[in-house]
Amino acid sequence: MSATSQPVVRPNDDRPVGRVDPRGQRFAATITAVVLGVALVAIGSPFATVLIGLQFAVFAVGVLGGPARTPYAQMFARVVRPRIGAPAETEDARPPRFAQAVGGVFALVGLVASLAGLTAVAAVAVGFALAAALLNAVTGFCLGCEMYLLVRRVAPQRA
Repeated sequence: MSATSQPVVRPNDDRPVGRVDPRGQRFAATITAVVLGVALVAIGSPFATVLIGLQFAVFAVGVLGGPARTPYAQMFARVVRPRIGAPAETEDARPPRFAQAVGGVFALVGLVASLAGLTAVAAVAVGFALAAALLNAVTGFCLGCEMYLLVRRVAPQRA
């Protein structure tokens, strides 16, 4: 998720599209899985609520600023990527940004449920987000990214 080397301009559109390092996405998913896993183990405690809130904030930064601006992506860009070098290729940042939004929805549901004392609901929401993050961390398969591509295929294109 390191970032953007150079912006790309989409055909018929002058807005730049960010690019991300796919290795950074897996790095961020790994940290996310650890945070959500600890939160799930501690569910029902104030510590879990804080962890879920922090993860929601990370997702919000990824949605509002792009995946390369999250703290996990910054850590990857400053600590890991200098040691492993530039990626062979980068990916469009829009699918990971959508995935951050999906994760943010689950984290928000988990946070609200945790604050309301609905432990079972919080556990299910955090469990879904954890499963998606773990899937990405272990296999590189980004469920939210695939959802984005499916929505793009089904939804009508803007003229």
